[in-house]
Amino acid sequence: MAMAVPGSERFSSRPVDPATLAGSLPASLPVHTVTQDQIDALDPLTYEVVRHRLWSVTDEMGEALKRMSGSPIVTDANDFDFAVSDELGQEVQVGLYNTMLVGAVDLAIYWTLQHRATNPGIAEGDMFLCNDPWVGGGLHQNDAMVYQPVFWDGKLFGWTSAIAHQPDLGGVGLGSFSPAAQDVFSESLPTPPTKVVRDGLLQDDVADMWVRRSRVPLMIGLDLRAKVGANTVGRDRLLAVIAQYGADTVKAVMKRMMTDAESRLRGKLRGLPNGTWRATGYQDQSHTGDRNLHKITVAMSKDDDHLTFDFTGTDPQTGVINCTYAGMRGGVMLALLPLLAGDIPWSAGGLMRCFDLVAEEGTINNASFPAAVSRGPIGPAWLTGNLVAECLSQMLDRSPEPGMHVQATCCGTWDTAVIAGLDERGPVPNPFLSIMMDPMAGGYGAQPEADGMDTGGLFCIPMGRVPDVEMTEFLYPVLALWRREEPDSGGPGRRRGGVSASMAITPHGTSFPIGLVLASAGKAVSQNNGLAGGYPGNTGVERIARGSDLSAVLADGRLPADLDEIGGEQETCPCYGETYVAPGEVFTMFWQGGGGYGDPLTRDPEDVARDVRELKVGAENAPAAYGVVLDGSGAPDLAATERLRGEMRDARRSRGVSGGGERATIDVSGGRRLDDNLVAVGAGADQQVACRHCATLLGTGTEGALDLVRYEGPATDAGPQIAPDADFYVDQAVQFRQYCCPGCSTAISTAVVPVDHVDDITRASRVLADAGR
Repeated sequence: MAMAVPGSERFSSRPVDPATLAGSLPASLPVHTVTQDQIDALDPLTYEVVRHRLWSVTDEMGEALKRMSGSPIVTDANDFDFAVSDELGQEVQVGLYNTMLVGAVDLAIYWTLQHRATNPGIAEGDMFLCNDPWVGGGLHQNDAMVYQPVFWDGKLFGWTSAIAHQPDLGGVGLGSFSPAAQDVFSESLPTPPTKVVRDGLLQDDVADMWVRRSRVPLMIGLDLRAKVGANTVGRDRLLAVIAQYGADTVKAVMKRMMTDAESRLRGKLRGLPNGTWRATGYQDQSHTGDRNLHKITVAMSKDDDHLTFDFTGTDPQTGVINCTYAGMRGGVMLALLPLLAGDIPWSAGGLMRCFDLVAEEGTINNASFPAAVSRGPIGPAWLTGNLVAECLSQMLDRSPEPGMHVQATCCGTWDTAVIAGLDERGPVPNPFLSIMMDPMAGGYGAQPEADGMDTGGLFCIPMGRVPDVEMTEFLYPVLALWRREEPDSGGPGRRRGGVSASMAITPHGTSFPIGLVLASAGKAVSQNNGLAGGYPGNTGVERIARGSDLSAVLADGRLPADLDEIGGEQETCPCYGETYVAPGEVFTMFWQGGGGYGDPLTRDPEDVARDVRELKVGAENAPAAYGVVLDGSGAPDLAATERLRGEMRDARRSRGVSGGGERATIDVSGGRRLDDNLVAVGAGADQQVACRHCATLLGTGTEGALDLVRYEGPATDAGPQIAPDADFYVDQAVQFRQYCCPGCSTAISTAVVPVDHVDDITRASRVLADAGR
């Protein structure tokens, strides 16, 4: 574990009590606020009109940023966000873009109010620049935020902010990713809040210092000005609203928006069961040369109208797979916003009052300075979000009303590939650098009543887009050989996980090798888990074809659809590393789909036949994955399917281990739903858990473990979506683990995990403590 640097505690931001923060501000910085009576006096019509006006302010900021930015990360992939906050930095309205950033924006404003109010001061016409993930604003150094105080009548009224991922801000590695980094000093320099605009004028010294660090200074300089422009739009529109409706009215609406969001979320929580749900996930490898698995674990407790996320037991910080407190908080918001607040306006300042975070310092998702954090948002923060989503979905699955929001894990991680080199297509060779944004087309997790969306996007960027292949070829010296959906990449289940995709590129327009930096996870252990017995989605893989015959294939007028068609040696890439792709060689990425929901042996055979017709499932895999037999016309043979599924259930029963003994059954007609397979009958210490399908009694009371059939086998037993080479990446043994009902052999829990993984199979009985729910 990296040792904390003395004095670094100053550069640390946490949520603060608003009253305490307001009381700490100097007299030289008067703030505008309103009383509770003014908030209560708002009439409904004015509230709704002004609320929607504030929403439109953020939308205009986003459009301004997109129109001024020259980065495909912003213009194509929508990896950015923006917010309007109150005078203390609480987020009133946020954008629908990268929602993880919502968990960090306010932290930077809190820190600025605490440490910049006196020196150099916070004044009208100022803007601040920050990319320090310990302070907030972003989740790693490549997330750079520009934000400004907005004054009215000489008082600090609120803040606007614009933040986007930058393609390169210096450091050892291309794109500021250093796969071998052991601390932040090998990465981009973290810059705490610095005044980049004074009296409305961009400060050339700060701007020059900012762009000087980058390998693509023109793009960084343009993005800086785009964020300044977006904030200018935000300030002008906000002041126009104030001028029309009055400062007190607008501020009262802002406060009411946060209170309403908090009240609605608390009301929803009160209608859900109390209890504790747990989830554990792993990141394979932490840096170049590492061969270990690294754990993040969370226990989510819900008590009345409040949630607590306890990450105690998470592994110590290591390598590049760390995130700061801001990243952990962003991961929680990644899951909470769509699953619990999908029908609530995203006034994040109110929503974040409904949960607490408990985490040990110096761990993977609460790293101390100077840990390397370049992988933060797309590694530990993302995994944190996956695990929180798993816990939330388990809780929501017990309530039929919000069941539509239950969802298995979406694409488990982001596969990072940074390319850089020399573009020789113009009259003068020019250097280039880009992040391959194609993994934006991830597969969504399955839901109880719907399959996951195929290549639907990313859970954390609701309005994300996959870039055009033609635009990639126009901007960079590469030729795209394919980008396509991949069958069998979605997790099998009663509802299938959304399939993912793959792409392949080769240098084209350069005689030099293209540098390649790789950073990813989900290669040895799935990060796209299923729910309620659903299987995980695919494990990812990147390969390079060395010494291929691509030139001859293309000269023959053929476009290859597989690496086997071009010959040469196929080199599997590690999770973290730096390499190259020379002209005539091919680089492929195959990223992750979504997890399945429910036992795949309960999927409607007609749905499987449709999946085969639409190339979502390979015809050869329909029997093994779903127990479905298709006839010569592609229609399901129902009699053969029933026989095969019976044989597969018998095999599950015979291959597993259970407590044995007499199998009692109980009346489950009045039972309370726990998930797709389990019901609870009775109350108090006499509560019983049974299989919803066959009524077999599985456990009694609120503490004991469920009596299930346990099977452990090769990871590939999970299906063709699991690559067979986990030992290429890590030394720990990885296995397929499944728990089934001893009566009907329905899958209750299915996962690919390390052999020493500790299951929380008692979760169904543990949450029965609240008998009244």
